[in-house]
Amino acid sequence: MLSRVALPALALTLTAASPAYAEIVKLHGHFITEHNATSHPLGEVSAKLDTKKNTLSYHFKYSHLSGPVNAIHLHGPASVTEDAGVIAPVNGPYTGQSRGTLQLTPEQVKDVQDGKTYINLHTARYAEGEARAQLER
Repeated sequence: MLSRVALPALALTLTAASPAYAEIVKLHGHFITEHNATSHPLGEVSAKLDTKKNTLSYHFKYSHLSGPVNAIHLHGPASVTEDAGVIAPVNGPYTGQSRGTLQLTPEQVKDVQDGKTYINLHTARYAEGEARAQLER
């Protein structure tokens, strides 16, 4: 009888003592035109979201835009068909590829997990954004 009570109690103790682990979420996206841009952008984003550190590490490449990129941002929250405000800037130089890590708030991490964020490439001709890549699992 003691073993019937002791075993479940031990299992409950071991479960409660387990440390919290970060979830590493792998994300990707392909650049498409937006805001009636006439260019044909090529490129893709790969990213990893660390839910314990609240960081988004990214790497992306892009080409075939109307001109040089003058700003890149992470935007959200927004679905694929919506625009949203800037969450964080992506630092240059803007040379056709970028790699780095962004610090996010817990709310922004949730937006990334829910597929409600995108990388936006801005050029002189399309100041509101020429191409975007929605971050998805």
